[in-house]
Amino acid sequence: MIRFIQRLAFWTGFGALLFGCGASRLSPGEKGHALAGRVWDVGAEREISREALFGRASASRFVILGETHDNREHHRLQAGILAAMLQAGRSPALVMEQFDREHQAALDAVRGRGERDPERIADAGRFDRKGWSWPDYRSLVELAIANDLPIIAANMSRVEARAVARAGRPAAGLGPATPELRTALERDLVEGHCGVRPAPAALAGLIEAQRARDARMAAALESSGERGAVLIVGAGHARRDRGAPVYLSGAARGRLLAIAFVEIEPGRNELRAYAGEGLAASYDFVQFTQRAVREDPCKNLPEIPSR
Repeated sequence: MIRFIQRLAFWTGFGALLFGCGASRLSPGEKGHALAGRVWDVGAEREISREALFGRASASRFVILGETHDNREHHRLQAGILAAMLQAGRSPALVMEQFDREHQAALDAVRGRGERDPERIADAGRFDRKGWSWPDYRSLVELAIANDLPIIAANMSRVEARAVARAGRPAAGLGPATPELRTALERDLVEGHCGVRPAPAALAGLIEAQRARDARMAAALESSGERGAVLIVGAGHARRDRGAPVYLSGAARGRLLAIAFVEIEPGRNELRAYAGEGLAASYDFVQFTQRAVREDPCKNLPEIPSR
């Protein structure tokens, strides 16, 4: 199940185009789970403290915080890491998948006028309150306002993404995907849609749209310059092996920390029990959390777009 939930975190980021991302509650039956709240250093294969994680984040120029969109605990932890970076003297830009790049000028204009009401800033950036749960992201925007951090829109619009998907070829500036990357993205898409495989042309288009979105997010991250940035994004986009980090410059990748929040599962009580999920190639650190209570995402699966 963990594979499906992580794929869900990847593909629901398509501007909530396919599933939607309503808020949910945490599973009450897992409060005593042995892994809840623990942090795993993927490269060193050892557990570290949250304080050590805060230190690593504060020392990194770029930090990606990969979430499952409907898990409120993930958003609380994201805000905690950003707050720790601020306390350490950092002032990174807040880069968010939840704002489309086409509304950046409006965001900048309202901030330039000194607006400090998060509701009005969300409205200026055309935050999709139906697709995303605004209360879960409000605390991040509030931190940015209180500390005068830039807010950078990371996503491409649904109109742009659909145009790339319909074209079925790499977006401008992107070369063809490697066979390894294409195979991995195909697997993500099929697993994230309950095993339903779209027609080849539709599959190719969705892959190119996803690559274009990841490249756009990488560009938004690097646009923060030397002040650095924190990117709030679905866990799939945070993956070093096939998410936004793939499209960063070499220098930026060397100054990047990729953190994912991973939902625990009943009966899997050892940190190494999750090592087979591709974590080693994906993230620098993983923090384990309770699962969100959600309906079966496969129950009313929408029709996959086709060309």
